[in-house]
Amino acid sequence: MTPDTLRDLAGAIRREVAKAVVGQDAVIDHLLIALFSGGHVLLEGPPGTAKTLLAQCFAASLGLDYGRIQFTPDLLPGDILGSNMFNFQTSQFSLTRGPIFCELLLADEINRTPPKTQAALLEAMQERRVTLDGTAHALSDRFTVIATQNPIESQGVYPLPEAQLDRFLFKVLVDYPDADEEARIVARYAQGHGARRPADLGIAAVTGAAQLADAIAATAAVTMAQSLIDYVVRLVRATRESGDLISGASPRAAVLLAGAARARAALDGRDYVVPDDIKALATAVLRHRLLLSPAAEIEGRAIEAIVADLITRTEAPR
Repeated sequence: MTPDTLRDLAGAIRREVAKAVVGQDAVIDHLLIALFSGGHVLLEGPPGTAKTLLAQCFAASLGLDYGRIQFTPDLLPGDILGSNMFNFQTSQFSLTRGPIFCELLLADEINRTPPKTQAALLEAMQERRVTLDGTAHALSDRFTVIATQNPIESQGVYPLPEAQLDRFLFKVLVDYPDADEEARIVARYAQGHGARRPADLGIAAVTGAAQLADAIAATAAVTMAQSLIDYVVRLVRATRESGDLISGASPRAAVLLAGAARARAALDGRDYVVPDDIKALATAVLRHRLLLSPAAEIEGRAIEAIVADLITRTEAPR
């Protein structure tokens, strides 16, 4: 698959999702980049900003097997992974698969469940497999997690541990729509187009498994010069040396940022990465991996401002 073909495919996916979701173009772009680079996405935004609908329509436009888990305080790991149940007819144990056995998983309100249950996703997100009673069960090569969380509520929520956060390629902030977009949303519902299911809105799959595999392979083949690899490494290492941060980004962040930059280049119809690809994605890749120092917190510094400063101070190749 050529970069031009991949760009056209991405455009077709955007048009399908737009049948149901007004605006949120930047969020959709990050989902596409994550899909083609094999990453997972954490969406953070207030209620009612179409996070769940967006994930549903995204899966429908790709023809992926979609699963959803509504995270609650009483959810157990077995409710996610499944379990081996004894069959009295055969006198053998058989696997009852949990909702994690899908291709695109929506982990809705992931911060409403305790860390023990959150940790059930760690192996699946990193290795795309699930181990039950000592037996490993493979997940799809395209297995992708889109998790959501609400930044407003503070009661009954459990912050995600650093190990969990580091599994996500992006943390994307989903904001309220602007005035024009909000008016279009209200008008659409007033005209009876507020159906909840993607199929009711005419959303159909625009790609298949083979074409999606070709797109992922084309993304991996995008050229990234050694100078740009060195730039990614310098940028990530700068987070560990900043006096405003007590915890910087891991080597995994550098690997994921490089892969995401290749995907962004491919979606732009290029077979090579440029420094702007890295700069455009750095904040979404790094914001959930960094911890502010006490002094920076007292001063009211924002993670995004610190990352922007690091990007400015880290020399990019010409």
